[in-house]
Amino acid sequence: MAGQSDVPNSTVRGAPSIGHTSLNPYSGGVLDSSADEVARIVAAWRRERPDLDVSPLEVFSRVSRLARHLDLARRTTFANHGLEPWGFDVLAALRRQGHPYQLSPGSLVTQTLVTSATMTNRIDRLQAQGLVRRLPSPEDRRGVLVELTSTGQSCVDAALVSLLDAEHTLLAGLAPGDVRMLARLLHDVLGPLDHSR
Repeated sequence: MAGQSDVPNSTVRGAPSIGHTSLNPYSGGVLDSSADEVARIVAAWRRERPDLDVSPLEVFSRVSRLARHLDLARRTTFANHGLEPWGFDVLAALRRQGHPYQLSPGSLVTQTLVTSATMTNRIDRLQAQGLVRRLPSPEDRRGVLVELTSTGQSCVDAALVSLLDAEHTLLAGLAPGDVRMLARLLHDVLGPLDHSR
């Protein structure tokens, strides 16, 4: 972990110069009291490797830590509704489809990025809970459709409200305009990565 000293930004290759010392946890040789753990880690690397531009760590280390907070919030929220995260994902895919809330198992596989065998197991478990049911496909005598039951719809709707409350709490430190800007910036980073898959 970093200590309380660090080299100024001007010694870091490619690092931007930040004029407002009160907002810069790396300036002045002493970490600002608002510096988070990532800032301390980055400061340590800047001290030890001033020849490197470690600015990506400031972004992706925080994204990684935020993902852990989000995962905990999701698991806690869904557990309160008798669901696991994967269960919510399946129910949400059906709910977003609109009435009559049906999808083929293959479409669910595509939307949730799991194998066919895994999806079969998940449909079995959700059906045992009364949240979905299998119906014969009208277009394929050997095929089936997965349909959201009324119980499943009530469950996923309630879970979504709770999830949004939890996610709003995670973003409570940002103004609405900052949330929109963050969403746009993350879109700009993630878009090319998704399209390259």
